[in-house]
Amino acid sequence: MTEPPPDPLLAITDLAIDYRSRRAWVPAVDGVSLTVAPGEFVSLVGESGCGKSTLIQGALGLLPDAARIRGGSIAYSGVDVTNWSDKRLTRVRGNYVGFVPQDPGTALNPTKKIGRQVLEAVRFNSPGRADREDALGYLRTAGLKDVERLYEQYPHELSGGMKQRALIAIALAGKPKLILADEPTSGLDVTVQRVILDHLIELSRSLELGVLLVTHDLGVALDRSDRILVMREGKIVEEGTAPELVERPLRSEYARRLLASAHRPGRLTPTKAQQRSALLRSADGSEAIVGRQLRKQYVVRGGGRSHVVRALDGVGIAVRTGTTHAVVGESGAGKSTLASVLAGFVAPDAGVVHVGEVELTGLGRGPLRELRRRLQFVFQNPFTSLDPRFAVSRIIAEPLRAFGYPKRALRARVRELLDAVSLGEEYLDRLPEQLSGGQRQRVAIARALALNPEILVLDEAVSALDVSVQAQILQLLVDLQAEFGLSYVFVTHDLGVVRQVADDVTVMKDGAVVESGPADQVLHSPTHDYTRELLAAIPGAHRYETPSEQSA
Repeated sequence: MTEPPPDPLLAITDLAIDYRSRRAWVPAVDGVSLTVAPGEFVSLVGESGCGKSTLIQGALGLLPDAARIRGGSIAYSGVDVTNWSDKRLTRVRGNYVGFVPQDPGTALNPTKKIGRQVLEAVRFNSPGRADREDALGYLRTAGLKDVERLYEQYPHELSGGMKQRALIAIALAGKPKLILADEPTSGLDVTVQRVILDHLIELSRSLELGVLLVTHDLGVALDRSDRILVMREGKIVEEGTAPELVERPLRSEYARRLLASAHRPGRLTPTKAQQRSALLRSADGSEAIVGRQLRKQYVVRGGGRSHVVRALDGVGIAVRTGTTHAVVGESGAGKSTLASVLAGFVAPDAGVVHVGEVELTGLGRGPLRELRRRLQFVFQNPFTSLDPRFAVSRIIAEPLRAFGYPKRALRARVRELLDAVSLGEEYLDRLPEQLSGGQRQRVAIARALALNPEILVLDEAVSALDVSVQAQILQLLVDLQAEFGLSYVFVTHDLGVVRQVADDVTVMKDGAVVESGPADQVLHSPTHDYTRELLAAIPGAHRYETPSEQSA
């Protein structure tokens, strides 16, 4: 007589979770069922607001006061924990299920050394039997090296990938059977992302851990998952293995759109009637912005020591008028420093920058202010770059007022700019908190366009967005370039995005340029191992093709 199969580590059945609004309860999770078995890697995929994080919070018993479980059940190894108290669930959260949150910058205590934070987690789960060696062991298990030195460091002294591994060490401290990881790599470079996710896979297999990965990127899920569930508006709309999702016609248009975003098509083309400016790839080969032999170094102090970081080490770049020049590389490569120097926010220690015929380097405050009419900057995080106290209309009007734009024409110009970024008049009086991430970034772009600049410097302007929203913003940028003949310096760590927008590419590593040239050449025939490594780390696209029946 065969034994019945063991209960799954996690079994969520017909779960429904609501949030309280002013007048009624609003469903956030609506009848979701899923399981995770020992050694199984399951991905839950969907855009922001679809209910993924709410589902994880419900499974952990960490729902806010404004939320309620309306129906369904949550079971760990066959034990129903749906209505357990927070006190009772506290021990489960340590010893049975480990949690890896999205943002290590906020999840780690900035005032405590990494070793102490791991040790506290070990002692919580094994009272009276934990010491430094135990904490060091979990740091090693999480894939970290030189752990004795790391033990004594503070979070701000670690890279993003190292901080995320420290969170994995904390999650492993209770020797859990199940790991719930909520967007654990969304803010990381593709190469670091690959290392972290590969390590989670290794832990799953070697320790028979069940892993539920929450992500907005179907490409990430396609590369690694045993099973994938696609979630939209609180419901599961698609489920299957990676080959099944790629090879069969998908039931949901939403899932097809996510798959298309993961596929990362080639160069985007303008959708509007306007064609690119006649300056694009013009015969005279004019250059919008040029940097030569740029050098910049910083002294970094921490842990009683200091060291010199060469952010820019003899960097050169030339951006052709009317084109997009992508600057790519991992965190710490010097990309953002280069962007700040090109925009005139940071003075280089050596080298020169020319915007057209004007030498930017050493320019006085007055002339530099005038140059802002020609050159604008779009930041990575629109929520922090937009004043939360101001309505959209005031945010967009701010640069116009600063340069004396006629008051009687101000409102009309703001409407015109909103229309340019495909937002309607209903957004004029909204605050940033009332906008989605994609809408906030559209407002930031509209503000950057207010003074009719010739050049936009975009520093990771789409990296924080869901893949489908990211695709919309990229298409918008291509359309705006076609309409106004703009020149872009496009800073990113994602070569999948570069494929869609770039005419030329500069690849940076450790403050230096390792490869530069036309996008087709760099992306299809790279000469440097580092470029090849970045290309190999693009999630999803290099392993799966979108079948013709799904694009039909």
